[in-house]
Amino acid sequence: MNDIVDRIKKSFSDSIQTKINSVDMISDIIALAALKLVQSLLDGHKILSCGNGGSACDAMHFSGEMLNRFKHERPSLPAIALTADMSTITSIANDYSYNDIFAKQIRALGQAGDILLAISTSGNSANVLNAIKAAHDKKINVIALTGSDGGKIPGLLQDDDVEIRVPATEVARIQETHLLIIHCLCDIVDYQLFGHGEVTT
Repeated sequence: MNDIVDRIKKSFSDSIQTKINSVDMISDIIALAALKLVQSLLDGHKILSCGNGGSACDAMHFSGEMLNRFKHERPSLPAIALTADMSTITSIANDYSYNDIFAKQIRALGQAGDILLAISTSGNSANVLNAIKAAHDKKINVIALTGSDGGKIPGLLQDDDVEIRVPATEVARIQETHLLIIHCLCDIVDYQLFGHGEVTT
């Protein structure tokens, strides 16, 4: 039993340490990304999000926070998780390629001025890479959440894009930090658009 408890404690400790290691490196980048989201929303645009596996869940988590609310009551904000429509995903994967499941949706739904939140712990997911290319074709800027060395994503990004790279190699630790980053983005969007924030005394 003690070895199991020790493993649990180590997971907690490793997760905390990853966030501590990340905060000074990426706080300014998160702030920049958040302000890009805010400006896009103020200009009447929307946020598209995508990823695979746990990152697909993160994409939907972000969209849910935008469409419903984060911490405070506020109007709904326009966001679409490209991971959520299973009939569309499976039809594209079946008729064309799994690598096109996000790109084809972006070509149909994306408009210039939107933002793509592209999430990949490795930075090498082919369908996310294709999504980034499709976004650029539609004049959509990209905010990429990555980890480790960023994979192939940094080589695709343009000057107005933002990469938020978690300085870790273990997928679970990267994903846990991605979720915190998503919550930070949601918090800043709410704070900038609606003035929501903790009351200080």
